[in-house]
Amino acid sequence: MALAHSRVFGAAQLEQVPTPGSYRAYIETYGCQMNFADSELVAGLLHAEGYGFTQDPQEADLILINTCAIREHAEEKIWQRLKYFQSCKQRRPHLIVGVLGCMAERLKAKLLQEAPVVDLIAGPDSYRHLPQLIRQVESGARAIHVLLSREETYADIAPMRLAPHPTSAYISIMRGCNNMCSFCIVPFTRGRERSRRWQSIVSEAQQLAEAGYKEITLLGQNVDSYQDQGVRFAELLARVAEAAPTAWIRFATSHPKDMLDEVLETIARYPNLSPYIHLPVQAGSNSVLQRMNRGYTAEWYLDRVAAIRRYLPQAVLSTDIIVGFCGETDADFEATVALMEAARFDFTYHFMYSERPGTLAARRYKDDVPQEVKHARLEAVITKAQALSLTSNQAQIGTYQQVLIEKPARRDPKDLAGRTFSGRNVILRGAAASYKPGDTVEAYIHEATSATLIGYVTATLSESP
Repeated sequence: MALAHSRVFGAAQLEQVPTPGSYRAYIETYGCQMNFADSELVAGLLHAEGYGFTQDPQEADLILINTCAIREHAEEKIWQRLKYFQSCKQRRPHLIVGVLGCMAERLKAKLLQEAPVVDLIAGPDSYRHLPQLIRQVESGARAIHVLLSREETYADIAPMRLAPHPTSAYISIMRGCNNMCSFCIVPFTRGRERSRRWQSIVSEAQQLAEAGYKEITLLGQNVDSYQDQGVRFAELLARVAEAAPTAWIRFATSHPKDMLDEVLETIARYPNLSPYIHLPVQAGSNSVLQRMNRGYTAEWYLDRVAAIRRYLPQAVLSTDIIVGFCGETDADFEATVALMEAARFDFTYHFMYSERPGTLAARRYKDDVPQEVKHARLEAVITKAQALSLTSNQAQIGTYQQVLIEKPARRDPKDLAGRTFSGRNVILRGAAASYKPGDTVEAYIHEATSATLIGYVTATLSESP
């Protein structure tokens, strides 16, 4: 699952001294889309407890930082933020600071020992206990709950959607992971795989569509292994598509070893199922894939790519690539670049291998690729990925695309930013005068960079409520 970073917040209240019913929470989220969905669950729990929300941590009575542990760099950011929150606590002594998520699960002992600012620690399966943990801190004790669960899916908790416009929403359809890739910490921080009841997923999707949400993303570490009461992922997709016909339906993330043709057939059959597929390959060398314990070969992966292109000719395909994994030779790296060429990825997320303590790779293999070699290989992958993305985007010039407007463009206030039905980023020139986030429009594409399509609106398809 591709990584991102953002802050999640709601409307601020202005009282300087908290009184019952006026406590303000600030939630900061790092990592993958699953973490963003989890932050909305946490917000829903806090809202039920009477909390308001603020976008300024200096005004907060409760600060929760939802963390990622998948790479060392992500954890370094959290330690830096905790130092800043210490300064907030000096000005507001009653402030409670909590660490949630994967880093809380992985580094609970270290956080207790080395981060005195932290009052509360809760793992990904412990959010239901947050009200009790907060009360424990209020009584003068530090609080921790990091037990993993084989049943918890939070299916009965209503997330609090914190986006300013009812445009896009996440639905977690499953939690945990059974794949045990040797480089990955997720099975140890999120536990074993369990699927949410399909009825609750379909019901939530229907409610979101009726509330005006234009895009719904189904989330899981490996959505292709979803199964509940005999309903597999392809059938779940069909049921969600039928329950929310006005919304674009996306999903993340697929695993190459489990992606079946029936999923692709279903996407082709329903007009509101987006032909965007994120299919992490990680490496193009079979020996590296074997050490990664990925469960497939490069040949198998390319067969899945061929199936995607066959069923969904307009599909947008993205991937993850890790360079510098244990034992990766020059020939191994060249095989990865060759696979990128063969797959013709539309977008690529790229990373240097970062050893995570406790993983199979950390126990079994030596992190033996020099740092300067990792850097050089990463730069080569970035160059190749940008060239492939540019070719892919330039092929869209002269086409008309459906675009869901998401937000103002960063560089020019007259422009708006959005995404096409197939997941490409778009800048709409001069659109801010007539349109707003949540509107769905038709756009003519007249220019493209490696990251973005550029066009102008030719017709309104629907307006935000």
